[in-house]
Amino acid sequence: MIRLRALLLMLWAAILAVAAPALAQDKRIALTFDDVPRGAGAFFSPEERSERLIAALREAGVAQAAFFVTTENLDTPDGAGGEARIAAYVAAGHVIANHSHSHWHTDETGAADYLADLDRAAAWLKGRPGYRPWFRFPFLDEGGRDAERRDALRAGLAARGLRNGYVTADGSDWHLEQLTIDAKRAGKPMDMAALRKLYLQSQMSGIAYHDALARRTLGRSPPHVMLLHETDLAALFIADLVAELRKDGWTIITADEAYADAELAAAMPTVPHTSGTLTGMIAWERSVQPPYAPLWMSTEVMSWLFEAKVLPKAP
Repeated sequence: MIRLRALLLMLWAAILAVAAPALAQDKRIALTFDDVPRGAGAFFSPEERSERLIAALREAGVAQAAFFVTTENLDTPDGAGGEARIAAYVAAGHVIANHSHSHWHTDETGAADYLADLDRAAAWLKGRPGYRPWFRFPFLDEGGRDAERRDALRAGLAARGLRNGYVTADGSDWHLEQLTIDAKRAGKPMDMAALRKLYLQSQMSGIAYHDALARRTLGRSPPHVMLLHETDLAALFIADLVAELRKDGWTIITADEAYADAELAAAMPTVPHTSGTLTGMIAWERSVQPPYAPLWMSTEVMSWLFEAKVLPKAP
């Protein structure tokens, strides 16, 4: 146990080092949010969260973020009023896109049923203001180990005039959000200042890691697409995250601008397991030295960091 804690403390130190400001360069990033509309989190109702997130993005000067809609969520109790909340995002200048109806892994069904499921979401989205013809694979899973399924799904998107709503940077915000929900349900108090710090450090270091990987792989920093989720943590801390990004030399761009990158838009990596960030898959295809995601993003390490930093110690 002592050795494990020592290792994790070293990883924590690495997070701080990676998150340190880089040399000034042309660094651009778009903010995107998945699983809209999500269920209630640890701190807000869905309505409160949407209002706070819209206000925070406005406060931060983010003209356009992208919200990827999972239409099945509208049928849940927490999804009540979700259509109005999605419309409010669009009214605030943001855009919406397809994240499927059922949020399946690709191995949960055949290619035909998977495509029919995304068609169901497309039928809901079609014609709505702010809609973009992008499809983001749930779990960033384009087919996993099944090359035949991968190719069928990619062909299905092309036939429908949909583009892959790929991701180039990730900070595992979904797991940190779940840890707060679990702590709230267990009646455990949380150190909100420490939670803010962990959120910002994890997201900033995730971006820095994937940008470094992109530079090794592509020879440049591309216009990045950041994977976030419609979470209470985003509602609390997104303005702070944007401030940290700008302090580190990043320019916040729109998803329209990011997805205009010709090289990334055309990329369809052929790798043994087609899932994860596009950055990582291209690196794997080009035999760039792994790993293709930072170790601290594992649920085990993030859980330890949350317990060690955010949950107060018992007397």
